[in-house]
Amino acid sequence: MRLVIARCSVDYAGRLTAHLPLANRLLMVKADGSVLVHSDGGSYKPLNWMSPPAKLTVGAPDESAAEVGVVEVWTVQSAKTDDRLIVNIHEVMHDSNHELGVDPGLVKDGVEAHLQKLLAEQVNRLGEGWSLVRREYMTAIGPVDLLVKDASGGSVAVEIKRRGEIDGVEQLTRYLELMNRDPLLSPVAGIYAAQEIKPQARVLAEDRGIRCVILDYDEMRGLDDVEHRLF
Repeated sequence: MRLVIARCSVDYAGRLTAHLPLANRLLMVKADGSVLVHSDGGSYKPLNWMSPPAKLTVGAPDESAAEVGVVEVWTVQSAKTDDRLIVNIHEVMHDSNHELGVDPGLVKDGVEAHLQKLLAEQVNRLGEGWSLVRREYMTAIGPVDLLVKDASGGSVAVEIKRRGEIDGVEQLTRYLELMNRDPLLSPVAGIYAAQEIKPQARVLAEDRGIRCVILDYDEMRGLDDVEHRLF
């Protein structure tokens, strides 16, 4: 991973356009080709980014850019679309490379991991005719638990928790924002699935168009026969 702290401006061009004016920022270049632009605030969410596969090209500024202080221009071109991230660097304050090795990935607690496995095997609980694409679908900011297709072939990202709270809704929202930039997936709907979902989390999810699903862990494991309950 390459970490660069630089005074820079950033432009995103393509299906969407966005501009970040000149400021000090952290640029992260990952081994998978993704490039993320961070500020000192906003927690761990990048200000802008380019998802892999992408190619970073470093070039010299043109005459007009050089006159306003640009010393280097990064162009990050998506390999799938015409989208590109353009970083105009005025000053580099830090530049380092770090070998992180192979990451073992997020290890969920026993119940969440088992819920993910069970729902992947029982994806019809989300809707008739639904199918699993894959578990742990990787994005530039982490893996979404399940990527599935609904009966009409639409993409749906599913985030699974033991207890559904607001943090989980925010996490799924970030995944959806990123995945909806991919023309091969977009539009991507969201499902927030948990054994219980806090009222505030449900309100926030539904306000953002995210469907909430309650999972009965015992029933999914075959330990609870709901059809023959007395109460």
